[in-house]
Amino acid sequence: MSTSLKHFLDIHLLPADTLRGILTSAARLKTAQAKLGSSGQPLAGKTLAMLFEKPSTRTRVSFQVGMQQLGGQVVVLSPDSMQLGRGETIADTARVLSRYVDVIMLRTSGADKLEELARHATVPVINGLTDESHPCQIMADIMTYEERKGPIKDAVVAWSGDGNNVATSWIHAAGLFGFELRLACPASLQPSSKALAWARDKGARVSVGTDPVAAARGADCIVTDTWVSMGDAAGSRHEMLAPFQVNESLMSAAKRDAIFMHCLPAHRGEEVTESVFDSPQSVVWDEAENRLHAQKGVLLWCLT
Repeated sequence: MSTSLKHFLDIHLLPADTLRGILTSAARLKTAQAKLGSSGQPLAGKTLAMLFEKPSTRTRVSFQVGMQQLGGQVVVLSPDSMQLGRGETIADTARVLSRYVDVIMLRTSGADKLEELARHATVPVINGLTDESHPCQIMADIMTYEERKGPIKDAVVAWSGDGNNVATSWIHAAGLFGFELRLACPASLQPSSKALAWARDKGARVSVGTDPVAAARGADCIVTDTWVSMGDAAGSRHEMLAPFQVNESLMSAAKRDAIFMHCLPAHRGEEVTESVFDSPQSVVWDEAENRLHAQKGVLLWCLT
């Protein structure tokens, strides 16, 4: 993997000041978009290739619209429309695409595929989601938190539910942005031990338990995600995760002005009740919008 390329593979692989710079750029681009109807054309003549091995709404639309707003072009590829789905190796796909485009975004299952793509590409590679992490989502979430409540440093964020890929990226963020993270997960759906070890080595205040009320007590923000992620079997997940539902009772344990976050898509009535999801405390639509702006910040960082 070239060390001169600016890959965005996972937030814990980048310095905190780099991430902060991306967020500053994202906020500036959002303001420019609102005021002028355009954020300029800094990526004119550049092309983004988006590879999807998993379905997507927010990732696809936000990256495509973001690249176009920055003046660039987009090529979208899925397994049934490229040779990668017919046996061509990831390494060869990386080599070929690098001759055509300026940056590649991959949304896939295994993080090993993302890493192999980055090793063989000669253009920047962006993680659009893997089974292990979702860094673009967390950048949008940090941006949303700070728009609503000010600096996230020293805030308390509570996670209730499956210790999945989004939870992993929240753990990484705790180690870089200086907030306290409390995770409440079923015993059989605990978050990544590797991510926890990394965060604690950084001195992050991260705790893991099985009591969602204890995690939420006095929190500034409560976060959850769907109970059955893409590729997971439902099995007994609903029964295991029912006690971790974000409802009015759980929100009442947090601070009065606490906000609720969810990366979407949501299953109303499962991981979160309608009353919380549609409440004034819910910032889910701001999160979704900020995927556009945060990813524009990522694109600019990768290509300038």
